[in-house]
Amino acid sequence: MNLKSLAKDTAVYGLSSIVGRFLNYLLVPLYTTRIAAGSGGYGIVTNLYAYTALLLALLTFGMETTLFRFSNKDGEDSSMVYSTALRLVGGVGIVFLSAVFLLLGPISGALGYATHPEYVGCMAVIVALDAFQAIMFSRLRQQRRPLRFMGLKFAFIIPNVLLNLFVFLVLPLLFSRFPAVERVYTGFNDGVGLIFFVNLFCTGLVTFLFFPELKGIRFGFDRKLARRMLAYTWPLLLLSLVGILNQVADKILFPFLMPGAEGQVQLGIYGACVKIAMIVALLTQAFRYAYEPIVFNGSRDRNNPQTLADGMKYFVLFGVLAFLGVMFYLPLFKYLVGSGYWAGLSVVPVVMAAELFMGVYFNLSFWYKLSDQTWWGAVMSAAGAAVMIAVNIIGVPRWGYVACAWGGFAGYGVAMLLSWFIGQRKYPIRYDLRGMLHFLVIGALLYGTSLALSDWLGVKADDRLFTPRVLALLGCNTLLIFSYCTLVWREIKASR
Repeated sequence: MNLKSLAKDTAVYGLSSIVGRFLNYLLVPLYTTRIAAGSGGYGIVTNLYAYTALLLALLTFGMETTLFRFSNKDGEDSSMVYSTALRLVGGVGIVFLSAVFLLLGPISGALGYATHPEYVGCMAVIVALDAFQAIMFSRLRQQRRPLRFMGLKFAFIIPNVLLNLFVFLVLPLLFSRFPAVERVYTGFNDGVGLIFFVNLFCTGLVTFLFFPELKGIRFGFDRKLARRMLAYTWPLLLLSLVGILNQVADKILFPFLMPGAEGQVQLGIYGACVKIAMIVALLTQAFRYAYEPIVFNGSRDRNNPQTLADGMKYFVLFGVLAFLGVMFYLPLFKYLVGSGYWAGLSVVPVVMAAELFMGVYFNLSFWYKLSDQTWWGAVMSAAGAAVMIAVNIIGVPRWGYVACAWGGFAGYGVAMLLSWFIGQRKYPIRYDLRGMLHFLVIGALLYGTSLALSDWLGVKADDRLFTPRVLALLGCNTLLIFSYCTLVWREIKASR
Protein backbone atom coordinates (compact mmCIF):
# COMPACT_ATOMS: atom_id res chain seq x y z
CA MET A 1 0.00 0.00 0.00
CA ASN A 2 1.20 3.54 -0.77
CA LEU A 3 1.32 4.64 2.87
CA LYS A 4 2.90 7.96 1.95
CA SER A 5 -0.01 8.83 -0.35
CA LEU A 6 -2.54 7.62 2.24
CA ALA A 7 -0.89 9.67 4.98
CA LYS A 8 -0.72 12.80 2.79
CA ASP A 9 -4.36 12.65 1.69
CA THR A 10 -5.53 11.71 5.19
CA ALA A 11 -3.67 14.76 6.52
CA VAL A 12 -5.40 17.11 4.05
CA TYR A 13 -8.85 15.56 4.45
CA GLY A 14 -8.22 15.34 8.16
CA LEU A 15 -7.25 19.01 8.28
CA SER A 16 -10.52 20.07 6.66
CA SER A 17 -12.47 17.68 8.87
CA ILE A 18 -10.58 18.31 12.11
CA VAL A 19 -10.32 22.08 11.77
CA GLY A 20 -13.89 22.19 10.48
CA ARG A 21 -15.20 20.08 13.31
CA PHE A 22 -13.14 22.10 15.78
CA LEU A 23 -14.70 25.33 14.52
CA ASN A 24 -18.13 23.71 14.70
CA TYR A 25 -17.27 22.49 18.20
CA LEU A 26 -16.93 26.15 19.09
CA LEU A 27 -20.66 26.34 18.40
CA VAL A 28 -21.42 23.65 20.97
CA PRO A 29 -20.32 25.76 23.98
CA LEU A 30 -22.09 28.70 22.31
CA TYR A 31 -25.33 26.74 21.98
CA THR A 32 -25.10 25.11 25.40
CA THR A 33 -24.44 28.39 27.20
CA ARG A 34 -27.02 30.42 25.26
CA ILE A 35 -29.63 27.65 25.14
CA ALA A 36 -30.45 26.60 28.70
CA ALA A 37 -30.34 22.86 29.33
CA GLY A 38 -33.76 23.03 30.99
CA SER A 39 -35.40 24.67 27.97
CA GLY A 40 -35.02 21.63 25.74
CA GLY A 41 -33.99 23.87 22.84
CA TYR A 42 -30.86 21.92 22.12
CA GLY A 43 -33.05 18.82 22.01
CA ILE A 44 -34.82 20.34 18.98
CA VAL A 45 -31.46 20.84 17.25
CA THR A 46 -30.38 17.28 18.06
CA ASN A 47 -33.67 15.78 16.89
CA LEU A 48 -33.94 17.63 13.56
CA TYR A 49 -30.33 17.04 12.60
CA ALA A 50 -30.85 13.33 13.29
CA TYR A 51 -33.66 13.31 10.71
CA THR A 52 -31.40 15.20 8.32
CA ALA A 53 -28.66 12.56 8.60
CA LEU A 54 -31.14 9.78 7.87
CA LEU A 55 -32.63 11.62 4.89
CA LEU A 56 -29.17 12.36 3.49
CA ALA A 57 -28.46 8.64 3.38
CA LEU A 58 -31.79 8.13 1.60
CA LEU A 59 -31.23 10.87 -0.99
CA THR A 60 -27.64 9.88 -1.85
CA PHE A 61 -28.65 6.15 -1.90
CA GLY A 62 -25.06 4.89 -1.97
CA MET A 63 -24.08 6.85 -5.09
CA GLU A 64 -20.83 8.06 -3.51
CA THR A 65 -19.38 4.55 -3.34
CA THR A 66 -21.02 3.63 -6.67
CA LEU A 67 -19.27 6.58 -8.32
CA PHE A 68 -15.90 5.27 -7.13
CA ARG A 69 -16.65 1.72 -8.21
CA PHE A 70 -17.86 2.49 -11.74
CA SER A 71 -15.35 5.27 -12.43
CA ASN A 72 -12.55 2.72 -12.10
CA LYS A 73 -14.16 -0.16 -13.99
CA ASP A 74 -12.69 -1.17 -17.33
CA GLY A 75 -14.69 0.16 -20.25
CA GLU A 76 -16.59 2.80 -18.26
CA ASP A 77 -16.41 6.50 -19.08
CA SER A 78 -15.59 8.26 -15.79
CA SER A 79 -17.20 11.55 -16.93
CA MET A 80 -20.43 9.80 -17.98
CA VAL A 81 -20.53 7.93 -14.66
CA TYR A 82 -20.25 11.24 -12.81
CA SER A 83 -22.89 12.96 -14.93
CA THR A 84 -25.32 10.06 -14.60
CA ALA A 85 -24.86 9.92 -10.82
CA LEU A 86 -25.39 13.68 -10.54
CA ARG A 87 -28.62 13.55 -12.55
CA LEU A 88 -29.95 10.58 -10.58
CA VAL A 89 -29.35 12.23 -7.20
CA GLY A 90 -30.60 15.60 -8.42
CA GLY A 91 -33.81 14.07 -9.77
CA VAL A 92 -34.53 12.24 -6.53
CA GLY A 93 -33.90 15.46 -4.60
CA ILE A 94 -36.46 17.38 -6.67
CA VAL A 95 -39.11 14.67 -6.11
CA PHE A 96 -38.35 14.68 -2.38
CA LEU A 97 -38.71 18.46 -2.05
CA SER A 98 -41.96 18.45 -4.01
CA ALA A 99 -43.44 15.82 -1.68
CA VAL A 100 -42.29 17.60 1.50
CA PHE A 101 -43.74 20.99 0.57
CA LEU A 102 -47.01 19.48 -0.63
CA LEU A 103 -47.42 17.73 2.74
CA LEU A 104 -45.54 20.17 4.96
CA GLY A 105 -48.35 20.62 7.48
CA PRO A 106 -49.05 16.93 8.19
CA ILE A 107 -45.34 16.05 8.23
CA SER A 108 -44.51 18.86 10.66
CA GLY A 109 -47.35 17.81 12.95
CA ALA A 110 -46.29 14.15 12.95
CA LEU A 111 -42.72 15.12 13.89
CA GLY A 112 -43.89 17.38 16.71
CA TYR A 113 -43.24 20.72 14.99
CA ALA A 114 -46.77 21.77 14.07
CA THR A 115 -46.11 25.30 15.38
CA HIS A 116 -42.89 25.60 13.36
CA PRO A 117 -43.33 23.90 9.97
CA GLU A 118 -40.68 26.26 8.60
CA TYR A 119 -38.05 24.27 10.54
CA VAL A 120 -39.01 21.12 8.63
CA GLY A 121 -39.15 22.88 5.26
CA CYS A 122 -35.78 24.52 5.83
CA MET A 123 -34.10 21.24 6.76
CA ALA A 124 -35.65 19.51 3.73
CA VAL A 125 -34.00 21.99 1.36
CA ILE A 126 -30.69 21.66 3.22
CA VAL A 127 -30.64 17.87 2.96
CA ALA A 128 -31.55 17.91 -0.76
CA LEU A 129 -28.69 20.32 -1.51
CA ASP A 130 -26.30 18.33 0.70
CA ALA A 131 -27.12 15.14 -1.21
CA PHE A 132 -26.41 16.86 -4.53
CA GLN A 133 -23.15 18.24 -3.15
CA ALA A 134 -22.13 14.80 -1.86
CA ILE A 135 -21.70 13.54 -5.44
CA MET A 136 -19.57 16.53 -6.37
CA PHE A 137 -17.44 16.11 -3.24
CA SER A 138 -17.02 12.43 -4.16
CA ARG A 139 -15.89 13.46 -7.64
CA LEU A 140 -13.18 15.62 -6.07
CA ARG A 141 -12.03 12.69 -3.95
CA GLN A 142 -12.09 10.36 -6.96
CA GLN A 143 -9.94 12.87 -8.86
CA ARG A 144 -7.61 13.15 -5.84
CA ARG A 145 -8.17 16.91 -5.42
CA PRO A 146 -8.07 17.27 -1.62
CA LEU A 147 -7.22 21.00 -1.63
CA ARG A 148 -10.33 21.91 -3.63
CA PHE A 149 -12.29 19.59 -1.34
CA MET A 150 -10.91 21.36 1.73
CA GLY A 151 -11.59 24.84 0.32
CA LEU A 152 -15.25 24.08 -0.33
CA LYS A 153 -15.67 22.56 3.11
CA PHE A 154 -14.32 25.72 4.68
CA ALA A 155 -16.62 27.80 2.46
CA PHE A 156 -19.46 26.30 4.51
CA ILE A 157 -17.80 26.09 7.90
CA ILE A 158 -16.44 29.62 8.32
CA PRO A 159 -19.61 31.55 7.34
CA ASN A 160 -21.68 29.11 9.40
CA VAL A 161 -19.61 29.76 12.52
CA LEU A 162 -19.56 33.54 12.02
CA LEU A 163 -23.31 33.79 11.39
CA ASN A 164 -24.08 31.66 14.46
CA LEU A 165 -21.89 33.93 16.55
CA PHE A 166 -23.84 36.88 15.15
CA VAL A 167 -27.19 35.25 16.00
CA PHE A 168 -26.37 34.37 19.61
CA LEU A 169 -23.92 37.11 20.61
CA VAL A 170 -24.80 40.18 18.52
CA LEU A 171 -28.56 39.98 17.98
CA PRO A 172 -29.39 39.94 21.74
CA LEU A 173 -27.51 43.26 22.06
CA LEU A 174 -29.97 44.83 19.60
CA PHE A 175 -33.14 43.92 21.51
CA SER A 176 -33.40 47.20 23.44
CA ARG A 177 -33.15 49.33 20.28
CA PHE A 178 -35.06 47.04 17.91
CA PRO A 179 -37.96 45.23 19.64
CA ALA A 180 -38.90 43.55 16.34
CA VAL A 181 -35.56 41.72 16.38
CA GLU A 182 -36.33 40.41 19.85
CA ARG A 183 -39.76 39.22 18.75
CA VAL A 184 -38.27 37.31 15.82
CA TYR A 185 -35.56 35.85 18.04
CA THR A 186 -38.04 34.76 20.70
CA GLY A 187 -40.49 33.45 18.11
CA PHE A 188 -37.86 31.04 16.84
CA ASN A 189 -37.39 29.34 20.24
CA ASP A 190 -34.86 31.91 21.49
CA GLY A 191 -32.68 31.66 18.43
CA VAL A 192 -32.86 27.89 17.97
CA GLY A 193 -34.77 28.13 14.69
CA LEU A 194 -32.27 30.63 13.29
CA ILE A 195 -29.61 27.90 13.43
CA PHE A 196 -31.41 26.12 10.59
CA PHE A 197 -31.75 29.25 8.44
CA VAL A 198 -28.04 29.99 8.83
CA ASN A 199 -27.31 26.43 7.72
CA LEU A 200 -29.53 26.87 4.66
CA PHE A 201 -27.73 30.06 3.62
CA CYS A 202 -24.27 28.47 3.94
CA THR A 203 -25.33 25.32 2.08
CA GLY A 204 -26.67 27.43 -0.76
CA LEU A 205 -23.38 29.35 -0.88
CA VAL A 206 -21.36 26.14 -1.32
CA THR A 207 -23.73 24.93 -4.04
CA PHE A 208 -23.06 28.17 -5.92
CA LEU A 209 -19.28 27.71 -5.51
CA PHE A 210 -19.59 24.22 -7.00
CA PHE A 211 -20.41 25.78 -10.38
CA PRO A 212 -17.27 24.42 -12.15
CA GLU A 213 -18.12 20.88 -11.03
CA LEU A 214 -21.76 21.35 -12.06
CA LYS A 215 -20.61 21.65 -15.66
CA GLY A 216 -19.93 17.90 -15.51
CA ILE A 217 -23.67 17.28 -15.81
CA ARG A 218 -23.48 18.22 -19.50
CA PHE A 219 -21.94 14.84 -20.33
CA GLY A 220 -25.47 13.49 -20.41
CA PHE A 221 -27.39 10.54 -19.02
CA ASP A 222 -26.77 6.92 -19.97
CA ARG A 223 -29.85 4.80 -19.20
CA LYS A 224 -28.04 1.46 -19.46
CA LEU A 225 -25.27 2.73 -17.22
CA ALA A 226 -27.86 4.11 -14.80
CA ARG A 227 -29.53 0.68 -14.54
CA ARG A 228 -26.20 -0.99 -13.80
CA MET A 229 -25.35 1.65 -11.22
CA LEU A 230 -28.74 1.34 -9.53
CA ALA A 231 -28.40 -2.45 -9.44
CA TYR A 232 -25.08 -2.02 -7.63
CA THR A 233 -26.24 0.78 -5.35
CA TRP A 234 -29.61 -0.41 -4.03
CA PRO A 235 -28.01 -2.68 -1.42
CA LEU A 236 -25.77 0.27 -0.52
CA LEU A 237 -28.94 2.32 0.02
CA LEU A 238 -30.16 -0.26 2.53
CA LEU A 239 -26.66 -0.36 3.99
CA SER A 240 -26.56 3.43 4.34
CA LEU A 241 -30.04 3.64 5.83
CA VAL A 242 -29.55 0.97 8.45
CA GLY A 243 -26.01 2.20 9.07
CA ILE A 244 -27.18 5.73 9.75
CA LEU A 245 -29.99 4.35 11.89
CA ASN A 246 -27.28 3.08 14.23
CA GLN A 247 -26.13 6.69 14.57
CA VAL A 248 -29.40 8.62 14.76
CA ALA A 249 -32.30 6.29 15.58
CA ASP A 250 -31.85 6.94 19.30
CA LYS A 251 -32.18 10.70 18.75
CA ILE A 252 -35.23 10.19 16.49
CA LEU A 253 -36.97 7.71 18.79
CA PHE A 254 -36.19 9.52 22.05
CA PRO A 255 -39.08 12.05 21.93
CA PHE A 256 -41.52 9.17 21.32
CA LEU A 257 -40.04 6.95 24.05
CA MET A 258 -39.81 9.80 26.57
CA PRO A 259 -42.39 12.39 25.45
CA GLY A 260 -42.83 15.85 26.89
CA ALA A 261 -40.48 18.54 28.12
CA GLU A 262 -38.32 16.12 30.13
CA GLY A 263 -37.62 14.11 27.00
CA GLN A 264 -36.44 17.20 25.11
CA VAL A 265 -34.22 18.20 28.04
CA GLN A 266 -32.58 14.78 28.26
CA LEU A 267 -32.15 14.59 24.50
CA GLY A 268 -30.41 17.97 24.57
CA ILE A 269 -28.00 16.82 27.30
CA TYR A 270 -27.25 13.59 25.44
CA GLY A 271 -26.83 15.36 22.10
CA ALA A 272 -24.39 17.86 23.60
CA CYS A 273 -22.20 15.26 25.34
CA VAL A 274 -22.13 13.02 22.26
CA LYS A 275 -20.34 15.88 20.47
CA ILE A 276 -17.32 15.29 22.71
CA ALA A 277 -17.22 11.65 21.66
CA MET A 278 -17.16 12.45 17.94
CA ILE A 279 -13.34 12.55 17.79
CA VAL A 280 -13.25 8.87 16.80
CA ALA A 281 -15.97 9.45 14.18
CA LEU A 282 -13.87 12.32 12.87
CA LEU A 283 -10.84 10.04 12.51
CA THR A 284 -12.96 7.46 10.67
CA GLN A 285 -14.30 10.09 8.28
CA ALA A 286 -10.87 11.52 7.46
CA PHE A 287 -9.48 8.00 7.00
CA ARG A 288 -12.40 7.05 4.76
CA TYR A 289 -12.04 10.09 2.52
CA ALA A 290 -8.40 9.24 1.79
CA TYR A 291 -8.69 5.45 1.93
CA GLU A 292 -11.67 4.74 -0.38
CA PRO A 293 -10.08 6.15 -3.56
CA ILE A 294 -6.85 4.24 -2.89
CA VAL A 295 -8.66 0.94 -2.32
CA PHE A 296 -11.01 1.23 -5.28
CA ASN A 297 -8.37 2.56 -7.64
CA GLY A 298 -6.21 -0.40 -6.72
CA SER A 299 -8.96 -3.01 -6.45
CA ARG A 300 -7.36 -5.06 -9.22
CA ASP A 301 -4.02 -5.08 -7.43
CA ARG A 302 -2.95 -8.51 -6.20
CA ASN A 303 -1.68 -6.95 -3.00
CA ASN A 304 -5.05 -5.44 -2.20
CA PRO A 305 -5.79 -7.80 0.73
CA GLN A 306 -2.57 -6.58 2.35
CA THR A 307 -3.72 -3.01 1.73
CA LEU A 308 -6.90 -3.72 3.69
CA ALA A 309 -4.98 -5.46 6.48
CA ASP A 310 -2.56 -2.55 6.85
CA GLY A 311 -5.37 0.00 6.80
CA MET A 312 -7.23 -1.84 9.55
CA LYS A 313 -4.17 -2.08 11.77
CA TYR A 314 -3.31 1.60 11.51
CA PHE A 315 -6.92 2.60 12.09
CA VAL A 316 -7.06 0.57 15.31
CA LEU A 317 -3.76 1.98 16.57
CA PHE A 318 -4.83 5.57 16.02
CA GLY A 319 -8.45 4.92 17.01
CA VAL A 320 -7.28 3.76 20.45
CA LEU A 321 -5.06 6.85 20.63
CA ALA A 322 -8.08 9.08 19.89
CA PHE A 323 -10.11 7.30 22.58
CA LEU A 324 -7.37 7.72 25.18
CA GLY A 325 -6.77 11.33 24.18
CA VAL A 326 -10.38 12.33 24.77
CA MET A 327 -10.85 10.30 27.94
CA PHE A 328 -7.55 11.35 29.51
CA TYR A 329 -8.29 15.02 28.86
CA LEU A 330 -12.05 14.91 29.50
CA PRO A 331 -11.67 17.48 32.33
CA LEU A 332 -10.61 19.86 29.54
CA PHE A 333 -12.90 18.62 26.74
CA LYS A 334 -15.98 18.90 28.95
CA TYR A 335 -15.79 22.68 28.52
CA LEU A 336 -16.96 22.14 24.94
CA VAL A 337 -20.44 22.00 26.49
CA GLY A 338 -22.02 24.26 29.08
CA SER A 339 -21.85 23.16 32.71
CA GLY A 340 -25.60 22.59 32.71
CA TYR A 341 -25.00 19.63 30.38
CA TRP A 342 -22.18 17.93 32.37
CA ALA A 343 -24.63 15.45 33.85
CA GLY A 344 -24.31 13.48 30.60
CA LEU A 345 -20.50 13.08 30.60
CA SER A 346 -20.81 9.48 31.80
CA VAL A 347 -21.92 8.40 28.31
CA VAL A 348 -18.80 9.74 26.55
CA PRO A 349 -16.57 6.62 26.92
CA VAL A 350 -19.44 4.32 25.86
CA VAL A 351 -20.20 6.38 22.77
CA MET A 352 -16.51 6.61 21.88
CA ALA A 353 -16.12 2.84 22.13
CA ALA A 354 -19.18 2.45 19.90
CA GLU A 355 -17.64 4.82 17.34
CA LEU A 356 -14.43 2.76 17.41
CA PHE A 357 -16.52 -0.34 16.64
CA MET A 358 -18.11 1.56 13.77
CA GLY A 359 -14.68 2.47 12.39
CA VAL A 360 -13.56 -1.15 12.48
CA TYR A 361 -16.82 -2.13 10.79
CA PHE A 362 -16.15 0.41 8.04
CA ASN A 363 -12.70 -1.07 7.44
CA LEU A 364 -14.18 -4.57 7.34
CA SER A 365 -16.80 -3.44 4.83
CA PHE A 366 -14.45 -3.45 1.83
CA TRP A 367 -14.71 -7.21 1.39
CA TYR A 368 -18.33 -7.03 0.21
CA LYS A 369 -17.84 -3.76 -1.71
CA LEU A 370 -14.89 -5.11 -3.70
CA SER A 371 -16.58 -8.44 -4.36
CA ASP A 372 -19.86 -6.70 -5.41
CA GLN A 373 -21.78 -8.42 -2.58
CA THR A 374 -23.04 -5.18 -1.08
CA TRP A 375 -26.28 -6.74 0.08
CA TRP A 376 -24.28 -8.41 2.87
CA GLY A 377 -23.61 -4.96 4.27
CA ALA A 378 -27.33 -4.24 4.41
CA VAL A 379 -27.98 -7.51 6.25
CA MET A 380 -25.28 -6.94 8.85
CA SER A 381 -26.12 -3.29 9.42
CA ALA A 382 -29.81 -4.18 9.74
CA ALA A 383 -28.95 -6.70 12.45
CA GLY A 384 -26.95 -4.05 14.29
CA ALA A 385 -29.73 -1.48 13.91
CA ALA A 386 -32.31 -3.96 15.23
CA VAL A 387 -30.20 -4.58 18.34
CA MET A 388 -29.68 -0.85 18.90
CA ILE A 389 -33.38 -0.03 18.49
CA ALA A 390 -34.37 -2.87 20.83
CA VAL A 391 -32.00 -1.60 23.53
CA ASN A 392 -33.44 1.90 23.16
CA ILE A 393 -37.08 0.77 23.28
CA ILE A 394 -36.45 -1.31 26.38
CA GLY A 395 -33.98 0.99 28.11
CA VAL A 396 -34.90 4.63 27.42
CA PRO A 397 -38.14 4.67 29.49
CA ARG A 398 -36.13 3.27 32.44
CA TRP A 399 -32.65 4.80 32.16
CA GLY A 400 -33.05 7.72 29.77
CA TYR A 401 -30.18 8.70 27.50
CA VAL A 402 -27.77 6.22 29.10
CA ALA A 403 -29.66 3.49 27.23
CA CYS A 404 -29.01 5.38 23.96
CA ALA A 405 -25.26 5.13 24.51
CA TRP A 406 -25.33 1.41 25.28
CA GLY A 407 -27.70 0.79 22.38
CA GLY A 408 -25.14 2.22 19.96
CA PHE A 409 -22.39 0.17 21.61
CA ALA A 410 -24.36 -3.05 21.23
CA GLY A 411 -25.54 -2.28 17.68
CA TYR A 412 -22.11 -1.46 16.28
CA GLY A 413 -20.58 -4.36 18.16
CA VAL A 414 -22.99 -6.84 16.57
CA ALA A 415 -22.46 -5.41 13.04
CA MET A 416 -18.68 -5.50 13.50
CA LEU A 417 -18.61 -9.12 14.68
CA LEU A 418 -20.94 -10.29 11.92
CA SER A 419 -18.80 -8.58 9.27
CA TRP A 420 -15.67 -10.17 10.68
CA PHE A 421 -16.95 -13.75 10.78
CA ILE A 422 -18.82 -13.65 7.45
CA GLY A 423 -16.04 -11.73 5.72
CA GLN A 424 -13.38 -14.23 6.73
CA ARG A 425 -15.39 -16.92 4.95
CA LYS A 426 -16.34 -14.94 1.86
CA TYR A 427 -13.22 -12.81 1.31
CA PRO A 428 -10.42 -14.00 3.65
CA ILE A 429 -7.90 -11.36 4.68
CA ARG A 430 -4.93 -11.98 6.96
CA TYR A 431 -5.38 -9.19 9.50
CA ASP A 432 -2.71 -8.69 12.14
CA LEU A 433 -5.00 -9.76 14.96
CA ARG A 434 -2.19 -10.22 17.45
CA GLY A 435 -0.87 -6.71 16.85
CA MET A 436 -4.31 -5.09 17.02
CA LEU A 437 -5.33 -6.98 20.16
CA HIS A 438 -2.00 -6.06 21.72
CA PHE A 439 -2.73 -2.35 21.36
CA LEU A 440 -6.38 -2.72 22.36
CA VAL A 441 -5.33 -4.45 25.59
CA ILE A 442 -2.69 -1.81 26.27
CA GLY A 443 -5.27 0.93 25.68
CA ALA A 444 -7.73 -0.74 28.04
CA LEU A 445 -5.07 -1.12 30.75
CA LEU A 446 -4.02 2.52 30.43
CA TYR A 447 -7.64 3.67 30.59
CA GLY A 448 -8.24 1.48 33.65
CA THR A 449 -5.17 2.98 35.29
CA SER A 450 -6.50 6.48 34.62
CA LEU A 451 -9.88 5.58 36.16
CA ALA A 452 -8.15 4.19 39.26
CA LEU A 453 -6.08 7.38 39.56
CA SER A 454 -9.22 9.49 39.20
CA ASP A 455 -10.93 7.59 42.03
CA TRP A 456 -7.82 7.79 44.22
CA LEU A 457 -7.51 11.54 43.70
CA GLY A 458 -11.25 12.04 44.24
CA VAL A 459 -11.90 13.78 40.92
CA LYS A 460 -15.60 14.42 40.20
CA ALA A 461 -17.41 15.19 36.94
CA ASP A 462 -18.29 18.75 38.02
CA ASP A 463 -14.79 19.66 39.26
CA ARG A 464 -13.32 22.78 37.72
CA LEU A 465 -10.16 22.54 35.65
CA PHE A 466 -7.68 24.47 37.78
CA THR A 467 -7.91 22.45 40.97
CA PRO A 468 -4.93 20.48 42.38
CA ARG A 469 -6.55 17.06 42.00
CA VAL A 470 -7.66 17.66 38.39
CA LEU A 471 -4.24 19.04 37.41
CA ALA A 472 -2.56 16.05 39.07
CA LEU A 473 -4.79 13.66 37.12
CA LEU A 474 -4.04 15.45 33.83
CA GLY A 475 -0.30 15.21 34.55
CA CYS A 476 -0.51 11.46 35.18
CA ASN A 477 -2.67 10.95 32.10
CA THR A 478 -0.14 12.83 29.98
CA LEU A 479 2.54 10.34 31.03
CA LEU A 480 0.18 7.45 30.22
CA ILE A 481 -0.65 8.72 26.72
CA PHE A 482 3.02 9.49 26.04
CA SER A 483 3.83 5.85 26.81
CA TYR A 484 1.16 4.70 24.33
CA CYS A 485 2.44 7.06 21.63
CA THR A 486 5.94 5.67 22.15
CA LEU A 487 4.69 2.13 21.55
CA VAL A 488 2.80 3.21 18.41
CA TRP A 489 5.91 4.94 17.04
CA ARG A 490 7.99 1.82 17.61
CA GLU A 491 5.36 -0.29 15.83
CA ILE A 492 5.35 2.04 12.82
CA LYS A 493 9.13 2.02 12.61
CA ALA A 494 9.19 -1.79 12.82
CA SER A 495 6.63 -2.04 9.98
CA ARG A 496 8.66 -0.01 7.50
